[in-house]
Amino acid sequence: MVPVIAIVGRPNVGKSTLFNRLTGTRDALVDDRPGVTRDRHYGEATWYDREFVVIDTGGFEPDPSSLPDGDLFLAVRRQAELAIEEADVVLFVVDRQMGVTPADKMTADILRRAMPPKEGKERVLLIVNKCDGDRHDVESWEFSELGVQPMMCVSAEHGRNIYDLWDEIILRIPPPDPDEVVEEEPDNGEIRVAVLGRPNIGKSTLTNRLLGEERHVVHDSPGTTMDAIDSVFEQEGQVWRIVDTAGIRRRARIDDRLESLSTFRAIKAIERCHISLLMIDGEEGVTTQDARLAALIADRGRGCIILVNRWDLVRLDPERGLAVVKEEIERKLPHLSWAPQLYISALTGKGTHRVLPLCKDVFENFDRRVSTARLNEFLTEAVASYQPPQRYHHPVRLNYMTQTRVRPPSFVIWSNTPDGVKDGYKRYLENQLRARYGFIGSPIRIDVRKKRKPGEEKEET
Repeated sequence: MVPVIAIVGRPNVGKSTLFNRLTGTRDALVDDRPGVTRDRHYGEATWYDREFVVIDTGGFEPDPSSLPDGDLFLAVRRQAELAIEEADVVLFVVDRQMGVTPADKMTADILRRAMPPKEGKERVLLIVNKCDGDRHDVESWEFSELGVQPMMCVSAEHGRNIYDLWDEIILRIPPPDPDEVVEEEPDNGEIRVAVLGRPNIGKSTLTNRLLGEERHVVHDSPGTTMDAIDSVFEQEGQVWRIVDTAGIRRRARIDDRLESLSTFRAIKAIERCHISLLMIDGEEGVTTQDARLAALIADRGRGCIILVNRWDLVRLDPERGLAVVKEEIERKLPHLSWAPQLYISALTGKGTHRVLPLCKDVFENFDRRVSTARLNEFLTEAVASYQPPQRYHHPVRLNYMTQTRVRPPSFVIWSNTPDGVKDGYKRYLENQLRARYGFIGSPIRIDVRKKRKPGEEKEET
């Protein structure tokens, strides 16, 4: 499992700022007013090749009943408690400028009961925020009366001591599970397919069509599916796992506490599946959120098929034909130019019989390996047709090419000047690879490395 880090503390102590610092994003809204964050907010972080889930929570009020907006703060506290239940490590954030408050003491007592040490390691770290220098660190020792150790003085806004904080987190998380690392190469031979798209686009209807039974709840109201649901079946000797995901909306519109978690799990479904079916509303066309989903699929290196749904209704519109929709997809989804397109109606079943056969073709491309001998023949011909531009008036030579992995197909080229091989030339090589070997529906990774001189040590990768 991916380790989970929960950030808790009173309102306005800098939890969202710390969340943004750890995830390297600005996804969490930061404001001087207390109570801006109310629901759990999920993000992803990477440190030393380890992936983490970071949860930003609303201000933790130990006794919400005493506050004017008691019901609201009670709901916020419940969200924080749910985050604590999920977490491997809790970062208890306090404010140096405010000093120790009764709420801090009550929160410390709650955390000690909820997060006892595990395997001799404390799982709660006391984070004294807004410490911008050594003098502030000395002032922070008053927080030792909370009885939470270790205590760390940081400045989330300026990034002070954040590297040390990561080191402390690493010491307290479970080691990586070797079985999970190999999940990319399953032994059972099943093909995993994630059905993705905005809410109410017809994902569950399509899943039921593929399964041949009404296994998933279908309703006109968006948000009926709130979690990623796996369905396994066998067809003509091939085992399939279809993952029906929750509809992913624009982050600004995610206001339901369950939907935030559903969105995160839908994104994780992309990572554990081989192929993503990106469903688009043919009537409405490609939206900004569709483009963001496409970018997620391409970034995580997954095979993809674009499904234009409700095509039976599109055909009734004289202003929207096949040429118009194709041009729109090419213009708004350039990062999925390699993905095949199917025009279907999940409701009537029109065209859905072609989905699984195409998934099988895409998986074969996703899992394809080309021999080194054939690749170097290809490289010689590609360079002869179009030489890479010179670098500082010196020729750029491509000496050798090999495939390093599949799922997705990844290639390494050794060159005398890797910096001289620009993105435009890599796109040329990718297009030539596709023209010769297909790779329809599969992304391609091309890495150019420095050719070693005789006796030179191999670079660390």
